[in-house]
Amino acid sequence: MRHLNAINHLGRKSADRKAMMANLASSLILHKRISTTTAKARALRTYVEPLITKSKDDSTHSRRVVFSYLENKNAVAELFREVAPKIASRPGGYTRILKTGSRIGDAAEMCIIELVDFNENMLAGEGVKAKTSRRRRSPKKKTAETAAVTETASTVETPAEEKAPETEESKE
Repeated sequence: MRHLNAINHLGRKSADRKAMMANLASSLILHKRISTTTAKARALRTYVEPLITKSKDDSTHSRRVVFSYLENKNAVAELFREVAPKIASRPGGYTRILKTGSRIGDAAEMCIIELVDFNENMLAGEGVKAKTSRRRRSPKKKTAETAAVTETASTVETPAEEKAPETEESKE
């Protein structure tokens, strides 16, 4: 039974798992989007989001803490210079996982994990799309009175619409 065993070991020993997570996190920060398996992406999300939150406070201590996890100074510099200012107002949820289907060789579920504020295609689409409400209303049921009123209104207006106003061109 797996009571209170929340971490996914990913079939690796702890040292290999930590190295893999550090490499995946560095690649995600440097490239803003990577393709991996769904299990690794879920584990990576829990690994990298606290680091991004830590990068909001640009101090020597937070840089050292993040470097101890990533062990890549280019990724740390990128995180504090470019990623942190862009996500400063966001309260959480810095990554997005998009499932892409299964891998051909072993049928593993594949996905793309990306940083939310760095997808230019989705950001461009949000500017064009009008904000819609999430609330859905059920259509009103027609009662006998409203149906009768609708029918009489449509029959009264129909003959008036069929008559076209006469113009000088139509007289000739």
